[in-house]
Amino acid sequence: MREILIIEDDADLREGLSFAMETEGYRVRTAGTKLEGMQLIKRKSWALILLDCNLPDGSGFDLCREAGRYTDAPVFVLTARATEMDEVKALELGAADYMSKPFSLAVLKARIRRILQDSPKETCLVSGGISLDKDTCRVWREGEEICCSKVEYQLLLYLMENRNQVLSKEQILQQVWDSQGKFVDENTLSVNIRRLRGKVEKDPGHPSRIRTVHGIGYIWKEGEE
Repeated sequence: MREILIIEDDADLREGLSFAMETEGYRVRTAGTKLEGMQLIKRKSWALILLDCNLPDGSGFDLCREAGRYTDAPVFVLTARATEMDEVKALELGAADYMSKPFSLAVLKARIRRILQDSPKETCLVSGGISLDKDTCRVWREGEEICCSKVEYQLLLYLMENRNQVLSKEQILQQVWDSQGKFVDENTLSVNIRRLRGKVEKDPGHPSRIRTVHGIGYIWKEGEE
């Protein structure tokens, strides 16, 4: 199920938008400030970000610009100021669309459906503060690039693509190694998990992202840090 992030400081409008998107079949998370919105953008992948450009702790335009460092999700800008200058600014910052308040909910839904239908295949994964670009095979932790070996990258990609799902050791071995015509044992997997934890975890000794499921395998926990 696709998930939409709504960043809007007006509590009533935020609740109304959330309900409207849920009735369309989307999962929804909400934020009321620029800071909270950026924290959520960094934590996971989103199908679309619905963003008010007037936030109590900063400009939504600045957030639109900064979000591009962590996500390739389309940004739909909402504003109470219906000026041509604001619309041009939003589009120049990379916004997928722009609407001024008050707006027609039916039109908003239709535009969001169009954007999501036109959206390219997801190329950037974001989860738990880790960003992974599938086009360039690059990885970042909290905005800072980290260097992964080919195997570590493939392992991380498989875990993040199946986030919050328990993966057996056999599944991981088959996906990461057997697909390359190589046979390895579980010890090789354990060694690479340990190395990967050293790069993506804040405290590798007490991992919050790559967790062991005893007797089965591992799970990538998106979590709320």
